[in-house]
Amino acid sequence: MKQLLIIVLNLLFSVNLFSQRSFLLYSPDSSLRLEIQLEKKISWSLYGDDKLLVSSPSIDLWTDVKTGFFKGIRKISDELELSDLSVSSKNEKITVPVPYRRKTIVEKFNQLHLLFRRSLFDIQFRMYDEGMAYRIGFDGRDSAVVKNENVVFEFDRTAVVWFANMDKRQNVDRFHTSFEAIYKKQVLHEIADTMLTYSPVTVSHPNGFHLAISDANLYDYPGMFLQKTNSGLRGVFAPYPAKEKLMEGEFPQYVVEERENYIAKANEYKVLPWRAVLVAKNDIDLPDNDLLWLLGDKSKITDPSWIKYGKGTDEWITGINLFNIPFKAGINTATYKYYIDFAKRFGFDQVMLDAGWSEVKDLFKINPDINMEELVAYANKNNIRLMLWTLCSTLDKQLDSALKQFNKWGIASIMTDFMDRDDQPMVNFYHRIAKACADHNIAVMFHGAYPPKGFNRTWPNAITQEGVLGAEWNIWSELATPEHNVAIAYTRMLAGPLDYEPGLLLNAQKDQFRPIGKNPMSIGTRCQQLAMFVVYDSPLQIFSGNISQGWQEPAFMELLGSIPTVWDETRILQGKIGEYIVTARRKGNDWFVAGLNNNEARDIQLSLDFLAEGSYNLTVCKDGVNAHNYGSDYIMNESPVNTSTVYDLKMAPGGGFLIKLNVKSK
Repeated sequence: MKQLLIIVLNLLFSVNLFSQRSFLLYSPDSSLRLEIQLEKKISWSLYGDDKLLVSSPSIDLWTDVKTGFFKGIRKISDELELSDLSVSSKNEKITVPVPYRRKTIVEKFNQLHLLFRRSLFDIQFRMYDEGMAYRIGFDGRDSAVVKNENVVFEFDRTAVVWFANMDKRQNVDRFHTSFEAIYKKQVLHEIADTMLTYSPVTVSHPNGFHLAISDANLYDYPGMFLQKTNSGLRGVFAPYPAKEKLMEGEFPQYVVEERENYIAKANEYKVLPWRAVLVAKNDIDLPDNDLLWLLGDKSKITDPSWIKYGKGTDEWITGINLFNIPFKAGINTATYKYYIDFAKRFGFDQVMLDAGWSEVKDLFKINPDINMEELVAYANKNNIRLMLWTLCSTLDKQLDSALKQFNKWGIASIMTDFMDRDDQPMVNFYHRIAKACADHNIAVMFHGAYPPKGFNRTWPNAITQEGVLGAEWNIWSELATPEHNVAIAYTRMLAGPLDYEPGLLLNAQKDQFRPIGKNPMSIGTRCQQLAMFVVYDSPLQIFSGNISQGWQEPAFMELLGSIPTVWDETRILQGKIGEYIVTARRKGNDWFVAGLNNNEARDIQLSLDFLAEGSYNLTVCKDGVNAHNYGSDYIMNESPVNTSTVYDLKMAPGGGFLIKLNVKSK
């Protein structure tokens, strides 16, 4: 609050309040400082401990107002005469409806709000202890379009950048992507100028700080891609679709054939998404940063108690390649009853019916091999929920009638898939679907989707989103490497829950790995797959392994089934971007600690001093002595421990571990 008062006093003692051309804004703990300049353009510089972290030489927005008094092309840089300004602060504890990291988050920031001549444009700057953000507002009530937005982040050219390495698809423009790419590590000045990626992007500064650059709170506006410049990154936005076509195939989807010469439409006052920089002094502070969630609009669901989450199964990745069963496996009633039996036995909450339970283009044409009424009754009898896959274009077309039918069946959650865009109409699709599902007390998972970036605060029934290169990629590629898996925790995961779908039970080191179309293996060890259920944020965790194999390893599956998916507390204990991470999470009095490792064997010492005083029983599942060669080798054992225990662990190349700590009864 002290720094906020300094801003106010400086303004009061200025000769002319609105001739002020420079401003200082501090984070609540004073560790971060933002300098804002209004000259011929708006620029800003962010400092941490008096070290320059990132700057922007220019913020600007081009609008074209079609009618009314402000008709014509308008730019912020043409309207830099202040008409009003305000300063404010906030310090509030928020209860998280679906606590994928922790039950409560403190929202604490200082804000400067600048309004420009004739109130056509305004900008909010916010400083949090976790980073900074700004967003632009403008008056679009006379029917305007946004021609473009200038968003630039400049930083040291020797900084190391972790970014999702996108490859352009054939037959569509560069803005069509499922937001699933391998995370690549490269020094800024060595990155090709043609690089285009999506956010968040993580930057390791040579001065020791780590940054993550992203947009947040997407609503009625396209998402922000990032392109490499000579000295940093600049925002790039998908232009508004002028013409779409339905591209036929196994999963038909709408693609853009032509685009307009603008990026968004506006018919009223519009506030754009936030442009955010997350700041961390240490690697392990990044995965614990809640800034992008905080930047989301407040929840639009008054009573979220109906939202269902937990662990589920999915049959798609393994191709229903079951064995030791007395029936023919496939998309049929007997197979899904088998999945329900598995879920009940090992403590799971739901079973996914993936693509094929109905016709792709008609949710009411159910596969004739499935008796839905019988299956729903069997699931209810065993207290297991069913989750249904949908194609997004089909769901959109049949939305009202389909959701009513899902309610009749007692469906608590659905998946919708193959959006593969984030232009303005597609961003609006997410909000439309989330609201419709909320109106019917249904949770939704988005696949072929951009990362949440605060969307799950606004719509907590949007329990998780894909937007990650996950387990399914083992079917056809060698991209889901251990290094990538570790990098996810410091990059993609900063944007909110992710649906990786871990748990593959066939595991191989890189020299033995082969992509297999059905029942695929993973690169790395079994324990790395297990650890993902704790390390990765997601209130809905989908087990992708072959359940016939799971039946043969009951102790392993019982441990996996006991892992919660929502948490009271999360701590990142150890780690380094792209190398390893060790995460501890608490649910009630129990703790789960898990680690992911890259391709280098690693010994770590795990201090248990984060535990409350007392005695605990430790159950560990860790890489076996031969896991460096046979990826599925693991060891499980138990031992008594207390807060003074230092536990030694060896992680194989591509390895991991999971520890469960239960308070011992007196």
